[in-house]
Amino acid sequence: MQKTIPSPRQPLPPVATEHATDHSSAPAPGHTGATTRNPTRSTAKHAAIQGRGDRRLYALDGLRLLAAIVVAMHHYIGTWRVDQPGNLIWGRPVSDIMPNWFRISAYGWIGVEIFFVISGFVICMSCWGRTPRQFFTSRVIRLYPAYWFAIVFTTAVVVVLPGVWERKQAREILLNFTMLQSGSGVGNVDLVYWTLWSELRFYLLFMAVVVTGLTYRKVVVFCCLWGAAAMIAPAAGFQVLNLIVNPEGAWYFIAGLALYLMHRFGQDLLLWGIVGMAWLMGQLELGHRIDTVEKVSSWRGSVLIFTVFLLFMVAVALGYTDRIRWKWLVTAGALTYPFYLVHYLAGTAVISRLRDTMDPRLVVVSVITGFLVLSWLIHKFVEAPLARMLKRGLDTSFARLRNASSMS
Repeated sequence: MQKTIPSPRQPLPPVATEHATDHSSAPAPGHTGATTRNPTRSTAKHAAIQGRGDRRLYALDGLRLLAAIVVAMHHYIGTWRVDQPGNLIWGRPVSDIMPNWFRISAYGWIGVEIFFVISGFVICMSCWGRTPRQFFTSRVIRLYPAYWFAIVFTTAVVVVLPGVWERKQAREILLNFTMLQSGSGVGNVDLVYWTLWSELRFYLLFMAVVVTGLTYRKVVVFCCLWGAAAMIAPAAGFQVLNLIVNPEGAWYFIAGLALYLMHRFGQDLLLWGIVGMAWLMGQLELGHRIDTVEKVSSWRGSVLIFTVFLLFMVAVALGYTDRIRWKWLVTAGALTYPFYLVHYLAGTAVISRLRDTMDPRLVVVSVITGFLVLSWLIHKFVEAPLARMLKRGLDTSFARLRNASSMS
């Protein structure tokens, strides 16, 4: 991916055209827009590498879907829960049923950390040159349509296929439609929604930079300040600061932001330092998660996988994957977010009914394939049309707001 790097002090060309590719959440998948901006005194200090901003990164689309699938494999056959005697999903320890698949899938939870790093990269890319209004609109139309459908779908499956998961109370289900339930002390309709709370807090923090206009210097300062706060908050025992800075996920997002700066402006020692610090803090967090939540995978294996992933992201940032331009990867990226939202509770409920009807490996492959097809249907018939409607409505609302302000 590496090309000739211009001097950081080389001036920007008179007019730069950039196309931003919207996120895939992450966790998880989006659209491409263009903007033209004139250089300012501050932005001229770091020149963007020509051509870097107007290419879609197909490799990230494929990586997002791969991460979603390994997370699903983990939830179906790699968690501590499914390896317990008499578990409600398989009926017996899955390590007795599929020992090799279990050992591999035990590491699939790292797909969530992969989502966070990619989210930091793509959000920075998609926000460059955008106004706060555009940033807000893009996040709403990207996150909510598929999420609303997932709540309805998952609740319906839990009702139709009882015995594995309990249905939430109606007031809890309704609050889930806001995506703010974690901040209100209400449980998620589907356990995987916890990652959305991390994403939302990242967007809120990053909005402070978007409001002032993104530049190389501002994003670097943001990474350093956020990283410092993420280290200080747990030691200080300040719960409000912990809630805001999200120390459990901060360094993954920070790594993504620094990698995007490498992609846009080229590598330098400062960016390598931020990525290195993110790796060091990330390996510590991986170990903490293994000790407290996962309990089925080793620290060494987890760090190895995370390291290989970060090296691949460096390759993406420096341009070594630019030759990957397979059009089907765009569709793969679009499937990621709806697949992630609907796969867990509904998928495990379906497995509990199919486990004795066919080979267990075939059950897992069939369920994943079925949810990929469902995700395509959600994207085409729910997500895309509802996103267009929301965008028109929000654009109209913001136009009225501007007009009202000018008239007053």
